[in-house]
Amino acid sequence: MPLTTSKTLLPDASKPWRPNFWRASHLAQIDFANLPSPRIFGQDDVQHLDPALTLWDIWPVQLDNGDLVELDSGTLWVMLSAPRLPDPDVRHNMARMRLLLKTQAGWRDCGNLLPDGFSPGSREWSGSTRLNPDTGEVTLWFTAAGRRDEVKADFEQRLFHAVGTLKLTGSLPRVTSWHSLTQTVVNTGEFYADLSVTQGVPGQIKGFRDPYWFRDPADGAGYVLFTASRASHLPASPYDGVIGLAKATDVDGHQTFELLPPILDAFGLASEMERPHMFVRDGLYYVFWSTQTHIFDHRFAQGPTGLYGMVGPSLFGPFEPLNGSSLVLANPLEEPRQAYAWQVLPSLEVVSFVDFWGLKGGDIHSDPSLKQSQFAGSIAPSSYLDLQGTTSTIIG
Repeated sequence: MPLTTSKTLLPDASKPWRPNFWRASHLAQIDFANLPSPRIFGQDDVQHLDPALTLWDIWPVQLDNGDLVELDSGTLWVMLSAPRLPDPDVRHNMARMRLLLKTQAGWRDCGNLLPDGFSPGSREWSGSTRLNPDTGEVTLWFTAAGRRDEVKADFEQRLFHAVGTLKLTGSLPRVTSWHSLTQTVVNTGEFYADLSVTQGVPGQIKGFRDPYWFRDPADGAGYVLFTASRASHLPASPYDGVIGLAKATDVDGHQTFELLPPILDAFGLASEMERPHMFVRDGLYYVFWSTQTHIFDHRFAQGPTGLYGMVGPSLFGPFEPLNGSSLVLANPLEEPRQAYAWQVLPSLEVVSFVDFWGLKGGDIHSDPSLKQSQFAGSIAPSSYLDLQGTTSTIIG
């Protein structure tokens, strides 16, 4: 039956909340012999803006409706960055957000997005960025990992937002005059795991991160979607990833948000649904996220490291998996680690970063030299989607 749009703006408060589930039965429909994969990357696809820097987790500066900001000089982007070190895993403990400009001639590095000492965390993890073109006001939602000046980095994650001003008067764009640093929402532990108490272990850390701003055209309200883990008082499983939701209490999303239950739940299937994002196309709500193969419960189902998605008639669903399986894009079988952290833009361009490329069957866990030599930490070539209702196809 074809999907139709819904006039329902919020779930009926008089009825129990019914989350949408990502299930093993969805993954069981994946055809591993015909994965929706882009081409295999080569040396020419690994281009470093600065050989001293590692870059990962890319997202654009967007308008309130999700479209990209188009300047005379190009488009603005943000990536996580860290010094290039022998062990690429160390980058997560020193991550800073960096502003980039994409021009017709290529990419330009505009420096750190936030000033030193501004973030309340010891590291800056992923988020989303919005520009008001009428005022030049930039709003940044981001993840503060750990606490400023902590002696040892931990995995606590808090959501914050701040406001700055885009300046275009110099040789490169920059954002200045940052102010109004606000904790977006406080995790009460009612719906999501409290990461001041339970943080998990490396490779299986709990989540409360990756805020993505979304304006719902149905009612004009603002929301953030984010990566999270189920609250500990709910039925327990290490495979407890969810996509969380919070609603803005003001029109611009500059004040605090109201925490809502998750809109998607991978209970018993996967421990992470990373970098969630959403847009509306032809009246349908598309939600996407990234998941790595090692965080599935392999006793019941296994999916490739890839981009996954669902579609429904409203922000709250009900959602059904794209392509029956929910798999939208997978790394090639020959290079299962070559990219990660995909984001689908409203134009249907798919962006990501190059992770471990050119392994040619090698294992980074058994051969540390591969981990050092084949980690790219650079901007990946784009792919594109053809999106028709509940069906998607990779182009390029």
